[in-house]
Amino acid sequence: MLEISDNGRTWLLSGPTSGYALHLTDGDELLHLHWGPRIALADAEALAVRPLPEYWPFESPLDGREEYPVEGGPRFARPALSVRTEERRGTEWGFERYEAEGDELRLRFCDDGLTVTLHYRMRGDVVERWVTLDNQGPVVELLRADSATWTLPDREDWRLSQLHGRWGAESRLARSPLTYGEKVIGSRRGHTGHQHLPWVALDTDATEERGEVYGCALGWSGSWRIAVAQLPDARVQITGGAGYDDSGLLRLAAGESFTTPVFAGLWSDGGFGGASRAWHAYQRAYVIPDADQDRPVLFNSWEATEFDISEEQQSVLARRAAAIGVELFVVDDGWFGARTSDRAGLGDWTPNPDRFPSGLKPLAEYVHALGMQFGIWVEPEMVNPDSELYRAHPEWVQHQTGRKRTEFRNQLVLNLAREDVQEHLWERLDGILSSAPIDYVKWDFNRCFTDAGWPGESYPQRLWVDHVRALYGLLDRLRAAHPGVAFESCSGGGGRIDLGVLGRTDQVWTSDNTDPLDRLAIQQGFSQIHPARAMAAWVTDSPNAMLNHRASSLRFRFVSAMAGVLGVGGDLTRWAEEELAEAREWVTLYKEIRPVVQRGDLYRLRAPRGGLSAVQYVLGDETVVLAWLQAQSYGEPVPALRLRALDSTAAYECLETGEIHRGAVLGHNGLRVGLRGDLDATVIRLRRI
Repeated sequence: MLEISDNGRTWLLSGPTSGYALHLTDGDELLHLHWGPRIALADAEALAVRPLPEYWPFESPLDGREEYPVEGGPRFARPALSVRTEERRGTEWGFERYEAEGDELRLRFCDDGLTVTLHYRMRGDVVERWVTLDNQGPVVELLRADSATWTLPDREDWRLSQLHGRWGAESRLARSPLTYGEKVIGSRRGHTGHQHLPWVALDTDATEERGEVYGCALGWSGSWRIAVAQLPDARVQITGGAGYDDSGLLRLAAGESFTTPVFAGLWSDGGFGGASRAWHAYQRAYVIPDADQDRPVLFNSWEATEFDISEEQQSVLARRAAAIGVELFVVDDGWFGARTSDRAGLGDWTPNPDRFPSGLKPLAEYVHALGMQFGIWVEPEMVNPDSELYRAHPEWVQHQTGRKRTEFRNQLVLNLAREDVQEHLWERLDGILSSAPIDYVKWDFNRCFTDAGWPGESYPQRLWVDHVRALYGLLDRLRAAHPGVAFESCSGGGGRIDLGVLGRTDQVWTSDNTDPLDRLAIQQGFSQIHPARAMAAWVTDSPNAMLNHRASSLRFRFVSAMAGVLGVGGDLTRWAEEELAEAREWVTLYKEIRPVVQRGDLYRLRAPRGGLSAVQYVLGDETVVLAWLQAQSYGEPVPALRLRALDSTAAYECLETGEIHRGAVLGHNGLRVGLRGDLDATVIRLRRI
């Protein structure tokens, strides 16, 4: 809901439990008023009449209070907008008008032909903010154009939460006291990155289920930056947007415009768990395509075969996958060009004639006849130097004239900002999806930008932004032309996970690390912001050959992967009949609990810090608990779990369909469950009666 004061200078956006208010002074200074619990418009107007404090010349009364600080004038805080022309640098804007259309508020400011429009929209309790810059004057360079600056209320002892990591160890949660100065996270790698997810949360005394939490998440899949600053007077602001530094985003000539990505903010008084559930609900309702449709159980061939694939071999795997109940069969890397290793063929998107002599269609039809959907792996933004594409168009890769090329995984990055590259990829990918009944595409991105040059381009820096805009445009175009095809975002695991790519893909590959114990911490961090509906997780072979060679039971591997979108990635031709039979039972069970896991509210009962860890999902009258016993010491009993979101006056039945998920001892009215100590993982299902 959007409310506007009679004088048209105070605006209040209200969600189910929260409110966001801002005010324009008589001097056209846009000030932040309130972000937190719901308030009335009269309360916002009362806040608007409070005068700004007076400062000595060494400080600014605007710092820490402006809604969107620009560079120039009496300001010293980090600017959200920094621009320059041939004549000057900075902004001296004036308010032009506001526009209210539905639930969206637009505030327009102008400065010498450059129009800056601030956009606001409340979806649930999430405030979406973004900026449009439209130039009708002299050429202007956007050095920095952040999506929003968020202002927190005056509090003491703020604590910062963030998700950090690296390849194979993504999304690890860290919390630390916020100190004076700036804490900056981001990526200068050309993609979202494994090192940080573009999300922060701040609190003072919140627990998992109690207390106020302020969170912000950026929807951008390229280089990005979020800066959390505690200013000299202790006020706190969060500024973020596309691009890592201030070396330049774009150059706008007359008639050109730029729209920043959305930087979303959420206030919750339900602790970290309440904030997570609000983020999940927002993404299922407004971000992830077709989120009301549950994702199928998939099999991916990579860990079973790597590059050594053929139509016959894939058919054998498909039969085994279908026999355990898999619903989507995915052929990974190695089906195209001269791709017998990672040294050649990348970029040549035609089926290898020796491996698939009649193309992909026969295998796809065979998979469909087995009752499964069919999917493929692609990495369209990359190319091997040893490829037909590179030999024909060496100028299409990012490179610096006269400099040595950097190759990671024997590949280079295509300059997707070029229109000819965009059109080439559209033709190849559209042709593949039209050539066979393909239902799913795993879209990978296996190296960062390094030599990000564009010889001959007058403003080569724009490739950092235009690569991402072209990626979005290509995905949008493919989805429109092939509406039945689902897409997964992958970047060597969790290197491209953000609200921007989630708006165009159906799920994301969380990490290349498939060790089920490591995955518990990765998945807990992921769940701080993103829902289980988007989190792909695989059951692979034991010992885990890819990373740590740790052995784990099939039970533990399945229950770990069932916390998200279940997949299988082991070599099924090596599994014993007993393992295949057990796997079939787990897949059957997952299909029964899938609606609750993928669409239910998540409660993190115990964090994965050793010992017992558990998560709970609630949808309507049904509850699912997944629990893992990582270690047990000195014969101590397994502690009971106190469940959340259940009615203490109601009765609940424990649903069991055999030995495979026995192990729960139900407490009074289903509010507590105890676990058998002889099981390292278990699934508990409750239904209100």
